[in-house]
Amino acid sequence: MAFPYLDIVLRSIAVYFFMTIALRIFGKKELSQLNTADVILILLISNSVQNAMVGPDTSLTGGLIAALVLFIINFIIKKLTHKYKVFGDLLLDKPEILIHDGKLDFKALSKLDISHDELKEAMREHGIEFFKNVKLAMLEIDGTISIISEDEKNLKQTHYKRKHNRKNLQNF
Repeated sequence: MAFPYLDIVLRSIAVYFFMTIALRIFGKKELSQLNTADVILILLISNSVQNAMVGPDTSLTGGLIAALVLFIINFIIKKLTHKYKVFGDLLLDKPEILIHDGKLDFKALSKLDISHDELKEAMREHGIEFFKNVKLAMLEIDGTISIISEDEKNLKQTHYKRKHNRKNLQNF
């Protein structure tokens, strides 16, 4: 065999793309603040895919090669998403408008599973009481909710870190 660790390289690449696609599908927009269940999930996933990457090779070299491949492919993906818009559109989430000029986007809120209470909490944390006073509220790609108030004298942008993404919309 020309390269004895080619199997590990190919397995690691496959696992990387599987995980990227899985995270994209399941929409983990709240990765900026992980709860206990999220941490447990990440630990269990890493344990379950470890064998898929290195196969029967449990040597230090096998593990280091798998880790190196993951770092390299992550570096390449980041470069490609910055250089080519199509990669960025495919792999990266986009900011989503939640409120525009005091009007809530119920479709976006429902899709993103953001509750009335969570939105009100974000507004209260930034001194905004009513939806009508919100010029723009967006869910950013890092999981924060940015809010720009309508008050033109104190036009400011504030951020609210989402604690979780499992609230319902029954209060809207």
